[in-house]
Amino acid sequence: MKILLSSRHFYPSIGGSETNAEILAHAFTYLNHEVKIITQTTGTNKDGNDSLFPFEVIRQPPPLKFLKLVHWCDVYLHNGIMLREAWPLLIIRKPWIIRHQVWLRSMDGTLGKIGGTEKHWKVRLKHFATRFATSISISQTIADHLHGPSTVIPNPYRDQLFRVLPHVKRDKELIYVGRLVSEKGVNILLEAIADLTKQGIEPTLTVVGGGPEEAALKQKATELGIGEQVDFLGVKTGECLVELLNQHQIMVIPSLYDEPFGVVALEGIACGCVIVGSEGGGLKGAIGACGLTFPNKDSTALANILAELLNNSSKLATFRKHASVHLAQHTSTAVAQAYLEVFERVLQCS
Repeated sequence: MKILLSSRHFYPSIGGSETNAEILAHAFTYLNHEVKIITQTTGTNKDGNDSLFPFEVIRQPPPLKFLKLVHWCDVYLHNGIMLREAWPLLIIRKPWIIRHQVWLRSMDGTLGKIGGTEKHWKVRLKHFATRFATSISISQTIADHLHGPSTVIPNPYRDQLFRVLPHVKRDKELIYVGRLVSEKGVNILLEAIADLTKQGIEPTLTVVGGGPEEAALKQKATELGIGEQVDFLGVKTGECLVELLNQHQIMVIPSLYDEPFGVVALEGIACGCVIVGSEGGGLKGAIGACGLTFPNKDSTALANILAELLNNSSKLATFRKHASVHLAQHTSTAVAQAYLEVFERVLQCS
């Protein structure tokens, strides 16, 4: 099968969307399908070109090249709906598959109203355009908010990288991995740790990541009297991150908003962490039976769950027992095969 995957952002840009596009492209190729990626991201890989990828990467193709690529493919997969990348379908009819990974709504949570802003209209137009495509959603909550049918296929994780390292001693308690921005709720986690400290439980926290809130969070930790318990390490990737995760008992994902999914939870589970995360959106599905959830923004509920787990190692062991079964549906091959089944159904009907 010839698969054209359009991802507005791609390597060397770093993010969840880019990572998932690369994972899927590698997996499709491994399963003996021909893949080409088109992206608006400029730049090349560290060797000065894109030759290390087992698939072709076309960056910012001109219109004629774009048309030829759509003509070449059997299916046209959008890594997130991009109306500007859909125009060739007005000329060349090909099956259009959209991978929905974020909410199709305005910042205020609405779909837009008559007389609304341009952004409202863009959201409404995207919902309308999905009627002409086959939708795949990364979680049931994403599927539920669309205006039409959608197949739910959860996100993959890099299963060859994130794994348990038996030689690493798991002697640290809490870890957070992610961007240091307000909506990620690290301030809630700091408040929960401060509450635990007042109860005589003094867990340590490793914060991995960077962002505009870093200085404010460091100041907040100091003001709460837990500065000595919190270690800000900055951004870590690759084997360094894998080893860090293997050193910790519990990963906390305290997002204030409804996460569409939460691949970081899968990465933590694969490295032996028990996950504690906010329950809104798709994060609960990403955690599965491998951890616990608490109401978004509720630092007291978070503190209570952490106290329960920190004082009961047997519960941690119980959650870890579910890891292999839970992760099996999120391997790159399993997810790619689920996508291919959708592609084949669409091709049979076209």
